[in-house]
Amino acid sequence: MMKVLKWIGILLLALLALAVCSLAIGLFLTKPEPLPKNSESAARLADGPYKVGKADFDWVDTSRPTPPNGTFEGAANRPLPTVIWYPEDLTGPTPLIIYSHGFRSDREGGAYIANYLASHGYIVASPRFPLSNGGAPGGSTINDVPSQPGDVSFIIDQMLALSDEAQPFSATIDPDRIGAIGLSLGGLTTTLTTFHPEWRDDRIKAAVSMAGPSDVFGPEFFTTTNAAYLVISGTEDAIVPHRVNAAPMPEKLLSGGLLEIEGGTHAGFADVMSGPVRLLGNPDELACSIAEFGTGSHPFDGMFGGPELGLISPDEYVPACSFELGDAIGAGRQHMIAKLAVRALLDSEFADTPEARAASKTFLTETLPEEFPQLTYLPAR
Repeated sequence: MMKVLKWIGILLLALLALAVCSLAIGLFLTKPEPLPKNSESAARLADGPYKVGKADFDWVDTSRPTPPNGTFEGAANRPLPTVIWYPEDLTGPTPLIIYSHGFRSDREGGAYIANYLASHGYIVASPRFPLSNGGAPGGSTINDVPSQPGDVSFIIDQMLALSDEAQPFSATIDPDRIGAIGLSLGGLTTTLTTFHPEWRDDRIKAAVSMAGPSDVFGPEFFTTTNAAYLVISGTEDAIVPHRVNAAPMPEKLLSGGLLEIEGGTHAGFADVMSGPVRLLGNPDELACSIAEFGTGSHPFDGMFGGPELGLISPDEYVPACSFELGDAIGAGRQHMIAKLAVRALLDSEFADTPEARAASKTFLTETLPEEFPQLTYLPAR
């Protein structure tokens, strides 16, 4: 009997070793192809000179409630636990960026971008929204999105009000260099916080929406500010279909533009795709197989206001996961693009010198699409 158990143990160890080796080989084979060493993209993709620190704050907005949601009875306040990435040993005025996570995600959902930005001198703060995060009381819901621009403004207030004793970083936040970025529902939140006539925060001077819903916005919606603005979208996005959301954006915008990723997906922007999950193939196929998406009426039609605020009822509604997907690029490649494009947009507004700002704009609009054949930059009308 002991000999049998011994052989079973040896077999299990062998199977475990085989699984580990297979995983390692799979991760190696799905790594993105390295960029040419002499390319500008390769130079910009490298981490910056600053070691990155991280801190958590359990902030609560006592001025606004959290509404009832399913079995959750609601609350008189809005808990907004926030994680901050910051450059260590950097002094002087520093830009602040607010990252907004997507539906059923959390405040760590953009960690790969936040770490990268912090290494290049940005402070990044990412709150957990009360009812759209993955562990929301009563279940994750999109119905609280109209409250999320107020959450972003609250986090900006808290960051600017940090005392010398409370702040973990040596730098000071420059109130004239504040930006916002977000993914999916967080991209929608970013757009609302930047442009909505009633909810916008005019302290935001640059914004990036990655795969954010946008088909309910008309051209008038984007006339409230001249903030630098970039939309990043993949043509194979199954969750927020590119054709009806991102593709029309250049015709709506007065400034900024669209960076279109041929073969890019929705979930390919997510931080989780940097790990073993990427071995499962097209990430949107996985998302469509495990999540329920409605196919009825448009979920955002009328939620943010009417024509008087620049909102429209889309002529065509394409539900998530309702069409056949084409070939997708690797998530690692998509992460490269996201990091480079987000930083280029922010640097085009926040870099220290006019020359650096101009160089970053040229990189975003010309060089980056030249060095990545999957990319097309489409400027505003």
